[in-house]
Amino acid sequence: MSKLVLFDIDGTLVLTGGAGIRAMNRAGESVLGLTNLLNGVPVAGRTDWIILHDALKKAGHDLDEDLFERMREAHHEFLREEILLPGDGVKDVMPGIRELLPLLQSRDDIALGLLTGNFEDAARIKLGHFDLWDYFRCGAFGDDAADRNALVPFAVDRARACGLGDFDYADVVVIGDTPSDVACANAVGAVPVAVATGT
Repeated sequence: MSKLVLFDIDGTLVLTGGAGIRAMNRAGESVLGLTNLLNGVPVAGRTDWIILHDALKKAGHDLDEDLFERMREAHHEFLREEILLPGDGVKDVMPGIRELLPLLQSRDDIALGLLTGNFEDAARIKLGHFDLWDYFRCGAFGDDAADRNALVPFAVDRARACGLGDFDYADVVVIGDTPSDVACANAVGAVPVAVATGT
């Protein structure tokens, strides 16, 4: 029976040396004049949508549709610059990923997708930098829902729409490095696989 295997990005496929956080902080400064927007805001395992909501609420701003779009676009603009910098800590593809992805891609009983809290364009920028984007034809992203637990259905619908097949939730495997990855799989009866590569 075919499986849809959905990968998280940060801490599971790659580490970006903090490029995403730096880009979001720069977006906050550019759009609203706020410095260090994400200071004190938890990010691991959460969607960019809810991270942005919580950061702006802490700073006294409501995340309406217009502000959401402005912040998202600014984040992507700055991420294209930040991903090119050495960054802080590890910036690399996680061990084994370059071997694993082509192996899975070669199997006719496996379909690959993404399930990430990153906005879709941010996911493309990060994985494109490491030449990994083309392994994934579709997925669910942080622009789809604020709640990560809502993302598996989006990924299954996209897999169907892009011709990967029809999958029951029990035939979906979610691979990630945080308790939130496990929780979003459990929320719909998918199979969670927790990896110890993240923080």
